[in-house]
Amino acid sequence: MRLDHATWREVEAYLKKSDGIIIPVGSTEQHGPMGLIGTDALCAEKIAWEAGKKLNVYVAPTITYTPAHFNMSFPGTISISQELFVSLLQEVVRALEKHGFSKFYFINGHGANLKALKSLTNQFSNISIRVRSWWDYEKVNQLRQAEFGEWEGMHATPSEISITQVTSRTITSDEALNPPKKLSHKYIKEHSGDKHGPPKQHRNNFPDGRVGSHSNLASKTIGKQLIRMATAGLVSDYLTIF
Repeated sequence: MRLDHATWREVEAYLKKSDGIIIPVGSTEQHGPMGLIGTDALCAEKIAWEAGKKLNVYVAPTITYTPAHFNMSFPGTISISQELFVSLLQEVVRALEKHGFSKFYFINGHGANLKALKSLTNQFSNISIRVRSWWDYEKVNQLRQAEFGEWEGMHATPSEISITQVTSRTITSDEALNPPKKLSHKYIKEHSGDKHGPPKQHRNNFPDGRVGSHSNLASKTIGKQLIRMATAGLVSDYLTIF
């Protein structure tokens, strides 16, 4: 159930029996030589749409412009400031709240979004807000580890590219055939949440855009499994809290 495909009369009728909404949040940034610029948004969006259909809950239009400053040395990336992103999230929630929505489930696809998203839970006292990234669900993580292990990496991951091979298209790249530089556990811990430093430095460190992720391991078959498991995780989590 997509909010942008509904009429206002349909939304008005929906709000008489339900006040929940799912909001997918991604990014518009490079994802290596075989990953789409819209990868984070496409992953969150697909899982939100599938869950929305199962729950009979509206899914808001995907928020695709988010902070991704570290990738600004890669053409095609669009980054907005953290301050603007926080304001955008607040405005979206306030607008929907005014109409009668009071249960907000944000499904996230971009690590740099988490700080701002989680801050929302402290800014509204009369509504319920849950924030989850699609990789948070237990079975999703088990599959990622089983299929990709340490080659999942941090950015342009084979799991997210597997999902976009289902939703969009498969890109082949000689540049991605070989594995990238493997990341240490220390690096992953220190840079979680997309703390990757200035754009030029980031591109120098990771010239093809992959951050410890062997994108070429991506598989459409695994992508379908990830979508199914993440959808089931979202549905179960939504029903538990709302």
